[in-house]
Amino acid sequence: MKPFSKYNPEIEYQPREVIQKFQEEKLQKELIYLRNHSPFYRQLFQKEHINIDKIKTIADLQDIPITTKKDLQIHNQDFICVPKEKIVDYITTSGTLSDPTTFAMTEADLQRLAYNEAISFTCANGYPGEIYQLMTTIDKRFMAGLAYFLGIREMGASVIRVGNGIPELQWDTINRIKPTAIVCVPSFILKIIQYAEKHGIDYQNSSIKKAVCIGENLREQDFSLNLLGTKIKEKWDINLYSTYASTEMSTTFCECEAGHGGHHHPELIICELLDDQNHVVKEGEEGELTITTLGVEGMPLLRFKTGDIARFHYEPCSCGRTTMRISPIIGRKNQMIKLKGTTLYPVAIFDVLDNVDYVQNYIVEVTSNEIGTDNVTVVVGCANISEEFVVKDLKDRFRAKLRVAPEIAFDTPEHLQQISTPEAKRKPMKFFDKR
Repeated sequence: MKPFSKYNPEIEYQPREVIQKFQEEKLQKELIYLRNHSPFYRQLFQKEHINIDKIKTIADLQDIPITTKKDLQIHNQDFICVPKEKIVDYITTSGTLSDPTTFAMTEADLQRLAYNEAISFTCANGYPGEIYQLMTTIDKRFMAGLAYFLGIREMGASVIRVGNGIPELQWDTINRIKPTAIVCVPSFILKIIQYAEKHGIDYQNSSIKKAVCIGENLREQDFSLNLLGTKIKEKWDINLYSTYASTEMSTTFCECEAGHGGHHHPELIICELLDDQNHVVKEGEEGELTITTLGVEGMPLLRFKTGDIARFHYEPCSCGRTTMRISPIIGRKNQMIKLKGTTLYPVAIFDVLDNVDYVQNYIVEVTSNEIGTDNVTVVVGCANISEEFVVKDLKDRFRAKLRVAPEIAFDTPEHLQQISTPEAKRKPMKFFDKR
């Protein structure tokens, strides 16, 4: 176990009941702050006749209605708790599934964001003196890129802000500055490996020792590497650390060296898993992650439903931490697909396609049919390969992994690239729900 420090806080190693009591003390302060400063929650407490003085435990939170993405969009300004002159940074959500939502950040919020990433990178065996190459954007109103930059600096490490894409520039930077770690979407690692192999770059002996991976799952629910994670490790034996976060949470769940789920930071966020009726699920069951932020000044959230389906794991980790760990995200609630009697999420389809060498890119389209189930079509971009072979091979791979196979269609890699990366979006779009 590492010695306790500012970025390896003692609370993350305490018994579960101590962590709960610690969070409940913070919760009561948070409720008072919301009542005094949040127009939205002050009105909610009045409308629902909620006496926050009676909310003493995390279980008592069930007496408070949930907050939704729709609430954030319709009443956006009412969530702001500070005068306009205290706001130092405006960001928006990615808008992957709906219109982007604006968030207002104060100086204290940016400091909290830096602390959050510093303890998360420390969890992923980060240390002062490392050099991190950011393969993510830091502009376009994007919280994550800014958060990584702030957190790495806070931890005492160095940052190279390269941005996303452009494998040639990524390798030039690696060879020129010798970073020890990269921060990127894991599927992009395969692209820079492919570039290195094509151009004779000895990536196996580069300075890179680890990758902190964002935006895509690397692991199955049992924490073994999924197809994407396995393929990366087979090609390039660097340490992989998976992270999960969202703009609304202003908090990161990052793996430690054990790779058994993203660690909860109890000083920053309270987490619940809820079913369709907004009841807390039984321990070990999956549910929709619902969060209450702690210590956010500009736009704190209370019982906000993220739309992400996950499980919690409470057994102590081999790293010594006793905090809850979150599973790889199973899917997004409103992206669930019913295909030929099988329930699945797009990430399961992505996981198969990301492991096929001849598939250069793809999109997944879902429509409804007349009997109330879903039609799923995978549109792939391939070059110089028989379509007949691709259809048979992909359907065999899908049946082996998912038990069912979607329809396969074809388009040029260039056109699919245009479809999946529109200028207005920060993240590639691989899933198109037309139901």
